[in-house]
Amino acid sequence: MLYRPLGSSGLKVSVVGLGSWLTLGKTVDDEASTRLVHAAFDRGVNLFDTAEVYAEGEGERALGVALHGLPRHRVVLATKCFFPMSDDVNDRGLSRKHIHESIEASLGRLQQDYVDLYQCHRFDPDVPLLETARAMDDLIRRGLVLYWGVSQWPAEKIAEVVALCRAERLHAPISNQPPYNLFDRAIEAQVIPTCQQLGLGQLAYSPLAQGVLTGKYTPGAALPPDSRAADARANQFVGRFLTPPRLQQAQQLVRMAERARISATQAALAFLLRQQNVASVLVGARTEQQLAGSLLAVDTRLPDDLVAAIDKAFPA
Repeated sequence: MLYRPLGSSGLKVSVVGLGSWLTLGKTVDDEASTRLVHAAFDRGVNLFDTAEVYAEGEGERALGVALHGLPRHRVVLATKCFFPMSDDVNDRGLSRKHIHESIEASLGRLQQDYVDLYQCHRFDPDVPLLETARAMDDLIRRGLVLYWGVSQWPAEKIAEVVALCRAERLHAPISNQPPYNLFDRAIEAQVIPTCQQLGLGQLAYSPLAQGVLTGKYTPGAALPPDSRAADARANQFVGRFLTPPRLQQAQQLVRMAERARISATQAALAFLLRQQNVASVLVGARTEQQLAGSLLAVDTRLPDDLVAAIDKAFPA
């Protein structure tokens, strides 16, 4: 395994992390989740990412169960808050109230005393930014959170909150978690340069476009019965990647990768990891076999001609 610092912090994370958005607590049961988490840990993965909203709290609960028996000091545990957790008007967003109550609930589900990274799952235009920043700083000073980050914040809001934290002498965010894959390269224009300048690292989620970039879906063919796209519990977001043009692009990636004697998975992940600002790619593996395939990207170095070919086939 390789490890990179998360932004300008001293925290080091595995370049491949295990996400749990549509897997743990939803399509993967507790027994299989435990096997998957332990297999990842045994292969050097130290970053495990979840969120309070994943499967309405079940994602955190399942990850908490799966982490039993692992040495806590060797685990980097990340979760998030923002989305509604009930019909209550205050049980959502990035107010001081919701942030403080959310971390307590998350720690209970995770069966932990603290999390390493607490992330604002989206930007909240309804809450003063200083209120959110001070609330996150409070959690760090209380020892419930070691670092904080953001997820899918635009470049201008990232710059604004860092400037605010520096002016107010508050702990500033160290990370951003955006969707980033060969189909979605928008962060390369503004978000990555801003984060590089300000000391935030990227934790890229959906790096395989929910499995489409592996090449397992082919144009005009039926969906594989054991795939995410065929699973009604997990296919709510994959549809935008299943269009004929994108499926054709994915097959083009398969052919390019085959010529380089690697898998499309390796090519897709290694292309992202060329960006040094990307600290980790968060894979949503459902099986140990899928995880093993993703981990091959750790030692994959793409030749220049393949990089150029991928860049041309998947323009930013």
